[in-house]
Amino acid sequence: MKNKTGLLLLILLIITNTAFAQKNSAKRFTSNKKSSFLELSHIQVVPIKATQTKRNYELYIKLPKDYSENKDISYPAIYYTDAMWHLEMLSGSTEYMLENVILVGISWQLDINEDLRKERGAHVSRFRDYSFRKSNNPKIQKKYQLGQGKKHLDFIRNDVITYVENTYRTDPNSRTYFGYSMGGEFGAYVLLTQPDTFNNYIIGSPSIKNEVSYLSELNSKFGPYEASNKNSSIKANVFISRGSLEKDMEEPIDEFVSILKNRRDSGLAVLKVVIDGDHGTAFPMTVVRSVTWLSSLMSPISNDNFEASFWDIPHLNNAYVSTTPEDRKDGVSVDTLSVKSNDQQAILKLSQEIFEGKHGNYDALLISHKNKLVFESYYKKGRINLPHGQASAVKAYTSLILGRAIQLGYLSMEDLHKPLIHFLKDIDLEKITKGAEKITLHKALTMHGGLTIDSEVWKEFENDSVRLKGQGLVQTLLEQSKPVTQESQKYLYGNFNPMLVMTVIDAVVPGTAENFIKTEILDKLGITAYEWTNHVSGLPEAGWRVKFLSRDMIKLGNLVLNNGKLNGEQLISAEYLDKATSGIVKPTQDWMPKDYRYGYFWYQTLIKVGHKSYNATFAWGGGGQRVIVIEELDLTIVVSGHDREDELMTQISEIIIPAIVK
Repeated sequence: MKNKTGLLLLILLIITNTAFAQKNSAKRFTSNKKSSFLELSHIQVVPIKATQTKRNYELYIKLPKDYSENKDISYPAIYYTDAMWHLEMLSGSTEYMLENVILVGISWQLDINEDLRKERGAHVSRFRDYSFRKSNNPKIQKKYQLGQGKKHLDFIRNDVITYVENTYRTDPNSRTYFGYSMGGEFGAYVLLTQPDTFNNYIIGSPSIKNEVSYLSELNSKFGPYEASNKNSSIKANVFISRGSLEKDMEEPIDEFVSILKNRRDSGLAVLKVVIDGDHGTAFPMTVVRSVTWLSSLMSPISNDNFEASFWDIPHLNNAYVSTTPEDRKDGVSVDTLSVKSNDQQAILKLSQEIFEGKHGNYDALLISHKNKLVFESYYKKGRINLPHGQASAVKAYTSLILGRAIQLGYLSMEDLHKPLIHFLKDIDLEKITKGAEKITLHKALTMHGGLTIDSEVWKEFENDSVRLKGQGLVQTLLEQSKPVTQESQKYLYGNFNPMLVMTVIDAVVPGTAENFIKTEILDKLGITAYEWTNHVSGLPEAGWRVKFLSRDMIKLGNLVLNNGKLNGEQLISAEYLDKATSGIVKPTQDWMPKDYRYGYFWYQTLIKVGHKSYNATFAWGGGGQRVIVIEELDLTIVVSGHDREDELMTQISEIIIPAIVK
């Protein structure tokens, strides 16, 4: 990719000609003076006739520079309307940020009524082709024949795309539509009527001020999303933008975005962007921002940080799968997956099935063997360089932090069985519930803390950052809980217990728990690209709301695999880790597999391969976050996902682990 400084210079050079193109279009195309038009040797102009309407158009095809040399490569294609207006900006932006794409510009109708052409300009057919409803004004309707978007869509689907895909090596999984203004309106129509036309939609400043109710109707006709019915999904990545000065478009575009997001559709990713400028001046940066967004779904390495929301991250158009992962100089050693040919094919087949959603919604699958990453794959919202939410896998990481505190001598193994309040000097013992001394680190780590708090009562306190600050969290929990008894100290999964543990860590380590986590765990592992949210108490979250790269999850798993050692240093107490990863108690949830047991926030089970069983310990978080460690096989497997059912463990047990055993 060329540097972005060059791109900015390009924008400055062409912004004058492009930004106000729509406003000045009539003058530009109705002049009788002789003009010299831009001629580009690398643009192929292809005449094409609409089969249904017999109207004549042109396609402006731009191929990648090395297209003829790379005969085994299929390329993503970007189809864009208003070709003469958008060609320069799209060509320049993709040249710098997304070189290996085929651009397909679709012209306005060439053989249009000459009187209309003279009156409105060469672009007059766009009023008819990009609109999807007739005008209520008979004169306007007769003159412009509005509402023929369906016919134009048929032309694009049956003639344009068919011609392009039969003529050029395009990737059918990576078709993109780009439309601005009325072209954006047309894109919204395509999305809600025949979404499979494109994989990605760039809808810039769509002219939908009076069309939201109709778009809502189209959405209703398409039907709601149902997790059990894949055909109910609008499978698409959508980029929607408007100019910051387009105040009259703020409400309709927000309503349209809400229509899409309220589908709760796992196949639909929607990103809304507000760009400085009005309808004309926002256009150049709309192209740049949308092409940046587009590059992030065509590559496992994102060019954007997507700080807004995980759900705004677009789905990858194609899975990224490597049996020889790249050495990224990030502290992860790499090698090649060395298994039998049929086993490798089975793993690759599983990867394709994951991409196709046959096993749920998963974003990454990594395999490390003998402390070397040998298989790396990303799907849907997974990216090599974007931290992924860990959900309850964070509980297992909290356990490792406690193990580090023990290794450094701030706690001992004997301390695990002492009253937890013994370590919290700020607790007012006069105000806490009876039996609070029964709560130990051991009990909290195995989800047997025994706190019993009415959920409605807790709502009064859960957001009180003053009362809950620091040890105030535990103080309030112990004040509001019913008495802690042998009967109440039964297995109860939740986040109270992990926060009890984090409060003790904060109380015993030098400085703060937040700094301790960074300097004693993350920095030592070379984990820098992460997000660790603080609890309302000000302490680090202990049970969720943390994000890690999938490769960094491998580091955590390998730390467990190596009995707490990192580069020869005993980072985590080996005695503690042995206890933490053993099956101490039996979880009691109905949804929990019967053969799962629980240690100190780590799960344990036996995985049978042939006549032999292997002990597996793993961190597990909702949505499919797993760090699976099988010491006997020198194996660490990482899974990231956003799946409701989270059933991929079956395929891991039946396909991946047996491949390593063989």
